[in-house]
This record gives sequence, C-alpha cells and structure tokens, in this order.
Amino acid sequence: MKVLAGDVGGTKVALAAYERDSAGNFQTLAEGVYASGDYRSCADVLADFLPKISGGVQAAAFGVAGPVQHGISSTTNLPWTMSELELEQVVGAPVSLINDFHAVALGVLDLAPDQLHVLQAAPRDPNGVVAVIGAGTGLGEGLCVPTRDGPRVVAAEGGHASFAPHSDLELRLLQFLWTRYEHVSVERVVSGIALRDLYEFVVAEGLASAHPETLRRCKEESPGAVFSSQAAVDPASDLTLSLFVSAYGAEAGNLALKSLPTGGLFIAGGIAPRLLPRMSSGAFMASFLAKGRLSSVLTSIPVAVVLHPNVGLVGARTEAALLLARRAR
Repeated sequence: MKVLAGDVGGTKVALAAYERDSAGNFQTLAEGVYASGDYRSCADVLADFLPKISGGVQAAAFGVAGPVQHGISSTTNLPWTMSELELEQVVGAPVSLINDFHAVALGVLDLAPDQLHVLQAAPRDPNGVVAVIGAGTGLGEGLCVPTRDGPRVVAAEGGHASFAPHSDLELRLLQFLWTRYEHVSVERVVSGIALRDLYEFVVAEGLASAHPETLRRCKEESPGAVFSSQAAVDPASDLTLSLFVSAYGAEAGNLALKSLPTGGLFIAGGIAPRLLPRMSSGAFMASFLAKGRLSSVLTSIPVAVVLHPNVGLVGARTEAALLLARRAR
C-alpha cells in the first residue's frame, strides 16, 4: 500500500510518499518541502511532487492550517481553497483533508520513544484517551479516542476558552489584558502571539525594564525566538517565559482534568521544544498538578513534549491509511 501525506502550513508545504509493508511498517519513498508562497495552489505543488512517486498512490491525506468543512478548506494564512474532490483528480486517488491539529493528534500515536521528552512518567493505557495541546502561533487542543474501528479525533477549540488565573500575578495579568481585549482567552496568554503582551505586562508591572535589543528584534523576528534567546541577558524576557510556562502547565492540567487522558497528554507545537530546559525545570508540571483535591488524579497521566519536527505529516500518513480502511468497509 502506498499513500501520500501532506502538511500544509502558512509558509511551507511538506509532502511525503510512503509504502506500508505487510507488518504495518512505513517506508519513505519520496519527500519534499516547498515554499507555499511560490505556488498558486496545493494542486500546483503536487504537480511538482507527484512525478517522484513511481506508480502513484492509493490514498492521500493533508493536514491543513485552517478549518475543514464538507471536504473543503480555505487555508488560514494562504490565499488557497483546497477541495478533496479537486485534489482527488490531481492525485488520482481518494483524498482526506483534516485540520492540522487533527493530524497532530493522530501523529503522536506513532511516535517512537526517542521522539518524545517525558515530563511525567506513568503507565500509558493503550485504550485510553489521548490529549494533545500545542502552543505555536496560536493554541491548539484536541483529543483522540480509540474505537473498535480505529482512532477517532475529537475536534476542540479549547485555546479560545476563557483564561483562568491561578496566582495574584496572573490575576493582574488578566486585568491588564482586559484593557486590550474584550475576551481574554487562554490563547491570549499561551501562544506565540501572546508573548509580546506578556512582555509588555512584565514591564508595565515594574517587574523588569524593557531591553532595547529585545524591542528591536521583536519588530523583525518571531516572539518565541526572540524571548528564548534574550532570556539570559534580559530579565523581562526571562520573566515573560516563566509566566508563559506556568500558564501553559495550568492549561494542560485543565485539559487533563476534562479528558482524563490515560493514553497520555502530549505537548506539541513549535514553542515547547525550543524551551525544553525551562519546560523540564519543574514549573510546568507544578502548575499542571496544582489542582487542589484532584492533584493526585493527574499524577497518573503520562506527560511528554513532542520532539518530532513534523508530527503533522506522520498524522496525515495515518489518516491516509485510515481512509483506505474506511473505503474498504
């Protein structure tokens, strides 16, 4: 069986073709990464990639950074509209479009131990719910539930739920953000887009002074890269990241309480691997476990940071295989 997997983001499209052997193992046949801004559509990208695959594929799936409704997605950060029917004509096989975080939730099921950094070791129930949370540009959350017919991903928009402070400092942060936003969601605190607000809060509170180099770099670079590299020389950046990690752990704990993911809670997204020493320092898990009478329940949840650089592509591969299985039934 040969399948095609794609991860369609705002700046790049990652594609890979795989062949699965009789033991269920996937071998990579071809792969490529394309600058999405150089193409008018995903179909145009595929026109460059498909000649690399001898004999074509039997199914394809694409994780898309944007909502998918009725087999159609208008990508969030690209002027593209993707359609399963259109792409099926290009690929010559059944196609499934799924949200990129749907792909991440499927992808974590196939990761090897060395592609994870364990924050809390605990026995993982193979039949238990799996929870995924990931801070990148925004904050994604999702659940994957094992069923007799294979894993089923439950879509969620938990990142847009209301932020709940769990310290006096975070209460003042909430009040600070209320002056800027009508609704202060968790994403306003735990995401790449939130980091600049957190930094400005730290400075406004008088906890540390703004660093000129940090301010300069923020105009040209992504906030995550700026604050993580500036933390050693800029106390305000260091405090910003401490606030971020603490709130991140608290929200991960909220997700764990709501879903009891005995199959594991996985922290995806681009920020956590960049902050791995800070994520591992104990502050994240302290906030994760700070749930009063229910703290002991969370000690039985396996928690790990996803290190795989393209877990969404792994999940799209899984979705393509599931698509074939669904068609066979």
